[in-house]
Parts: sequence; structure tokens; C-alpha cells
Amino acid sequence: MRRGYVQVYTGHGKGKTTASLGLALRAAGAGLRVLICQFMKKGEYSEHRALRRLDDLVSVRQYGRGRFVCGTPDAADIAAARKGLAEAASMIRSGSYDLVILDEVNVAVHYGLISPEDLLGLIREKPKALELVLTGRHAHERIMEEADLVTEMREVKHYYGQGVRARRGIEK
Repeated sequence: MRRGYVQVYTGHGKGKTTASLGLALRAAGAGLRVLICQFMKKGEYSEHRALRRLDDLVSVRQYGRGRFVCGTPDAADIAAARKGLAEAASMIRSGSYDLVILDEVNVAVHYGLISPEDLLGLIREKPKALELVLTGRHAHERIMEEADLVTEMREVKHYYGQGVRARRGIEK
């Protein structure tokens, strides 16, 4: 790739992480090296088992405590997210990856785990050829302005409202 872009997947509809994982699969299929950094998540999801089969091209790191952050985060939540951003920045600068996905980073910014300025700094310092994807609800206005592509997932209808829990292989 001559030039990599900054993509943002945001909104209240389902599919932000799923879209980024589809892009990771496409990139790996083309022989590109992919890094997925998951903020605010901990634990194994179905995609981790599948991605292990592509471990020569796809790496996954998690920077969360395995619990929902709502309201005021505690110091450990903040520390985990900031560690993740620092490690992601280091790996981005390494030149070892063609595509980097910062999954749920928009939510981490929304809850104050990461400052918008720190994320903007990472965006502005990325290597020219690197494709960078930022997912999560509540994307900060300044992040969207800086991005080259912004997709908003809008919920029209969701079976969760009928009491359907997250299903293995579909939502988790």
C-alpha cells in the first residue's frame, strides 16, 4: 500500500468490531500483517480461536479488565487503557504491521481512559503506509474530523431488545 488511511467505525448499531475483523481477514488473505488491540476487553472470544490459525499474519492484544466500565473508571481501568495505547503506538512505529485495529478505543476515550489528544497524536504519527482502524461507540468529534473514513452503524432493530443474549459465534 502506498498510503494507509484512518477509518472510524462508530455508532450505536451492531457491527463495528465485526466489520474491523472482516477487514483483518481480508488483509491477512492479501498477505498483510495485522495487529488488533482490544481496549476494555479481556477474555477469549470466538474470533480469537479463529485468528490463532492466522498467527503468522494476525496478532491480538487485550487491554481491559474483563468488566464493563460505566460512569467513572477506576485507576486500574485507566492504567490498562494507557498501557494499551503506549504499546499500540510502539508497535505502530515499529513498521511491523500494515493494518492496526484499535478496537473499542472510541469508548475508552469517551470514558476518559485515554485522552482525545493522545489518540490524535497517535493518528498523526502513524507511518504513511499504515491503515489504522478505530472502533467503538461515541467517537470523539475531533477524531472523526481527523479520519479519512467514518462509518456510523445505526441500530434500526435488534433482537437484544427482545431479551436475546449474546450468542457464541455471532456476538461473542
